[in-house]
Amino acid sequence: MNQRVLFFSAQTVNQSINPAAAISRVLDRHWYVMGEEVKTFEHAFAAYCGVPHCIGLANGTDAIELALRAVGVDHGDTVILSANAGYYGSSAVRLIGAIPKYVDIDEDDLTLCPRALAAALQDSKVRPRAIIATHLYGQLCDIQAIADLARNEGIALIEDCAQSHGAALGVKRAGSFGDIGCFSFYPTKNLGALGDGGAVVCNDIKFADKVRSLRQYGWGQKYHNEMPMGRNSRLDEMQAAVLNDKLPFLDSANAQRITVARFYNNALAGLPLKLPHSTGPDFVAHLYVVRTARRDELRKFLDLQGIACDVHYPVSDHLQKAYAYDAGQQSLAVTETACSTVLSLPCYPGLPVADQQRVVQAIAAFFAPTA
Repeated sequence: MNQRVLFFSAQTVNQSINPAAAISRVLDRHWYVMGEEVKTFEHAFAAYCGVPHCIGLANGTDAIELALRAVGVDHGDTVILSANAGYYGSSAVRLIGAIPKYVDIDEDDLTLCPRALAAALQDSKVRPRAIIATHLYGQLCDIQAIADLARNEGIALIEDCAQSHGAALGVKRAGSFGDIGCFSFYPTKNLGALGDGGAVVCNDIKFADKVRSLRQYGWGQKYHNEMPMGRNSRLDEMQAAVLNDKLPFLDSANAQRITVARFYNNALAGLPLKLPHSTGPDFVAHLYVVRTARRDELRKFLDLQGIACDVHYPVSDHLQKAYAYDAGQQSLAVTETACSTVLSLPCYPGLPVADQQRVVQAIAAFFAPTA
């Protein structure tokens, strides 16, 4: 059998850099928490995103939770979000004790639908404190329309950018449209560390200062707790060092991902699949996701061909067992259909062309008419 086509390659962790050199810089300084590497990364990533402030955090889920706290979300408040993004945003909402209000997604890009959002905002029974807009699979949502709705209603907008590092609309990048943008640097992300890591970016110094305090026990100054609900959520100095070395290569790595996505889009056109609708600057191909009613059959077939794939994500948030389904929840027909039909194909920088061709040939064979 040919070598297995991997869904994820270790190449995406250390591409273009030597992690040992980054770690050695930290070891040589003998400063392991909140040192020069974190400061340097915060400055560089803020500049990359086109905002004045970046605060490094322990992981992406903390980023969403602390962003929500910074804009004033508290126990019992309502937060609007989509339900097809792996429960990460929902986890942050639940950790605060807030209530998630799910709205349906757009049929084409599978992100928060502005029309569904507008309808939810007309519901006089629900006055949300915040909206979380997730840029899913590397695809920017219709963020300008969502931002306009949030601004007109005076509601805080949090961007979940965990899968969209570098995605752009015009001259603005993911994370710069809302009140706060939240990032994860989990190793498989477009900008990934060697372990967990996260950050928030924002334009407003008041939000930045709140997150800086919350990430370190709620301190105003050392050992002086001035803000409630603080925690220990600091970006590790070694992870920051790796991110500093990888950030200059982010755009070129994204370009490689998009090249793979364009190849797939061209080669799979005409097959009974729903393909990603954009391969422009608003898409950085964190995942290449197709949709088919025969998802489980296709996944099993590809596995037998030695081609790894995955499902992101199989269960929508409002149907997860951890929390009882809200009987008053509106129908999420598009969300539920998406969760039952999505399939992620191998897509990462350095994916060999021969492997891309194998993926396409296998899918074509699956859909080929039988005699």
